[in-house]
Amino acid sequence: MDNPQLKKAPLVYDVAIVGSGAGGGMAAYMLAKAGAKVVLLEAGGYYDPADPKYITQMKWPWESPRRGAATEFRSGGDFDAAWGGWAIDGEPYSSKDGTEFHWFRSRMLGGRTNHWGRISLRFGPDDFRRKSMTGVGEDWPIGYDDIKPFYDRVDKLIGVFGSVENFPNEPDGIFLPPPKPRLHELMIRKGATSIGIPVIPSRLSILTKPVNNERGQCFYCRQCNRGCQAYADFSSSSVLCIPAVKTGNVTLINGAMAREVLTDPQTGLATGVSYVDTRTLQEITVRAKAVMLGASACESARILLNSKSSRFPNGLANSSGVVGKYLNDSTGASRSAFVPALMDRKRYNEDGVGGMHVFTPWWLDNSKLDFPRGYHIEYGGGMGMPGYGFGGGIEAMHRLVPGRDGKMKQPGGYGAGFKDDQRRFYGAYISMSGRGEPVPLESNYCEIDPDKVDKYGIPVLRFRYKWSDYEVKQAKHMQDTFEEIIHAMGGIALGPKPGPDDAHGYGLAAPGRIIHEVGTVRMGNDPKTSALNKYQQAHEVKNLFVVDAAPFPSQGDKNVTWTILASAMRTSEYFIEQVKQKSL
Repeated sequence: MDNPQLKKAPLVYDVAIVGSGAGGGMAAYMLAKAGAKVVLLEAGGYYDPADPKYITQMKWPWESPRRGAATEFRSGGDFDAAWGGWAIDGEPYSSKDGTEFHWFRSRMLGGRTNHWGRISLRFGPDDFRRKSMTGVGEDWPIGYDDIKPFYDRVDKLIGVFGSVENFPNEPDGIFLPPPKPRLHELMIRKGATSIGIPVIPSRLSILTKPVNNERGQCFYCRQCNRGCQAYADFSSSSVLCIPAVKTGNVTLINGAMAREVLTDPQTGLATGVSYVDTRTLQEITVRAKAVMLGASACESARILLNSKSSRFPNGLANSSGVVGKYLNDSTGASRSAFVPALMDRKRYNEDGVGGMHVFTPWWLDNSKLDFPRGYHIEYGGGMGMPGYGFGGGIEAMHRLVPGRDGKMKQPGGYGAGFKDDQRRFYGAYISMSGRGEPVPLESNYCEIDPDKVDKYGIPVLRFRYKWSDYEVKQAKHMQDTFEEIIHAMGGIALGPKPGPDDAHGYGLAAPGRIIHEVGTVRMGNDPKTSALNKYQQAHEVKNLFVVDAAPFPSQGDKNVTWTILASAMRTSEYFIEQVKQKSL
């Protein structure tokens, strides 16, 4: 029976897509280009980085009342493109059993693709068969050869710079020219390679050359995190969603907080989506012949778990009981250093792209180590524009570096001496961060909190997540490696080396803090142990698909966005073919 409080849209769309990030944006783009009539539901507001009302690029720190400092609304800084963060007013979540999980949400067109660092790595052949190789984790129902053609097409459509290196499990792509390393990156590369650690050009989705007439190329302002007004970097809003809307086949509804996927009680098929209008708090239904969820791994799981009915009492597509389970985020640990050889640098513009120009892919054999998964290393440093917090703690350097007269100074300083310290040390700091693959565990999950709802009346998530010894040992290896690189390049590691009692062990970041979560609606060949098939189609609801990272059985030691894009493209093409065959 229809709920009289629900307002129904007058149309029946071909597809309703929830979420406009990497997966939802790609699905909307592909389906719109194929002629499907799509409704795209986005919980947040509209965003176009080229529209003057949204532009924060090329603004000086003093143009912000907080000099660029973070706020609850913009956790990445006052000029950061991403709206939202770890805590959103009226949208709580909780944890249980003394564990913690931090959930970053970006409520806006393009979602979290407005936040990320554009690191665009393909998963390698080994990443799809980890259980077969190591006995822990899970294999994917597909292999690299299944997704390679879609990686290729994403490379061409969106653009990624890099270099051909022929690493066996770090597949090369169709690359644009990479930018040259900056001075600190040349020093990192020299030091790391001297001890057998590879450092190669980064692979970022930033256009060093144009790929079409709609997007410009990078002008090297180092502010990709603010949203590119030239569309020279990838975000789903500018590269996928806005072009999809321009086809005339996509109806974009902003401020649409999805509550549940609706189903036909007789057939069990999806019939649309119920959402709350965030401005009026009115409950509205959109009807569609098929539904695709691309709301992010945790949000898509939340929607499915809230989509209960007499036919699906445990939530939609959840007869296996795996929805919400096997949640896993990348591991992360970091270290910073001071490089005396970089003191008193000549001033020049070395801004480059908004991110690292070099990185280290995983280079070792885990079978010879005490942890089963690898990591890559991201590097930072250089003479970026000073902003909020610049120079904080600089007085502590007096304990480490002699003054210009060769003598150690007492901590502190002011006036001319303080200014001289700032000029002398500017550009002499570096950082390195490991980003690694965890082993997915059934005991790490999200579920519906039985006692809490958000301000829209929708039940919220409760998390249980704890790192295993594998991840702690991996973090220890990261810290050992960081110190080796720092010493090899003549640097001074800052602060005490993280030990077993620091953070979650050896500086290991709290679960969720790396914002790479996957795995809550996993795909597989067996409906008893998976929610989706190899095309990310629900086993028990054939017109329901999930196109974000929720279907992925594992993480990889690579950032996950490029795989979301390629998988969403693959799923969209499968959907189009199924419609042509009238199989849905």
